[in-house]
Amino acid sequence: MNQVFVIIIRISESFLLNLQLFAFTLIFSLPLGLLVAFGSMSRFGPLRKLVRIIVWVVRGTPLMLQLIIIYLGPGLLNMSFSWPGGSSGRFVAATVAFVINYACYFSEIFRSGIENVPKGQYEAGQVLGMTKSQIFFKVILLQMIKRIIPPTGNEVITLVKDTSLARIIANKEIIMMAGEYSSKGLIWPLFATGIYFLVFVGFMTILFDWLEKKLNYFHV
Repeated sequence: MNQVFVIIIRISESFLLNLQLFAFTLIFSLPLGLLVAFGSMSRFGPLRKLVRIIVWVVRGTPLMLQLIIIYLGPGLLNMSFSWPGGSSGRFVAATVAFVINYACYFSEIFRSGIENVPKGQYEAGQVLGMTKSQIFFKVILLQMIKRIIPPTGNEVITLVKDTSLARIIANKEIIMMAGEYSSKGLIWPLFATGIYFLVFVGFMTILFDWLEKKLNYFHV
């Protein structure tokens, strides 16, 4: 019984790494995704094309490959830059890879949400004498949020599960920890990890359902 308790404690501690990676990815990728969306809609042709090519490359290649390239790339290319040593360096590299990857996915969701707001909303704001920034933040942004809640929720739920990919560069997240026990003949810790993900995904699903209902007053 003591062994079971110790294993549960250890895999619970490992799941904290998944949660930290999840939190940092959302904190940085959401605003970065909005900036990338602006770049992909820019009237300056070269910038728009460059941003869209970057988004296409990031979305078209596996996140696992991006993790390996971002973590090992500086060393293999003999760059002066290098990640900090130990587990902190691996976590920072994983965070950077996740932020870049998810910012590109979120940017497409944001771009679609902005472009699907009726142009009449812009014109109505101009008639009222609002500036471009006022129109965006007080009119367009609120309607965009209503439109992007469902696809954003899907991406966030995918992110919860994708955090397990951090093990590819030796971040000791929950599945890697459970895998160590399965190599010793204990299979139940590996199945137990599913409970952690199911509970957290369930919480996020409830949260996004609540947000969607909360924003139902926007009939767009």
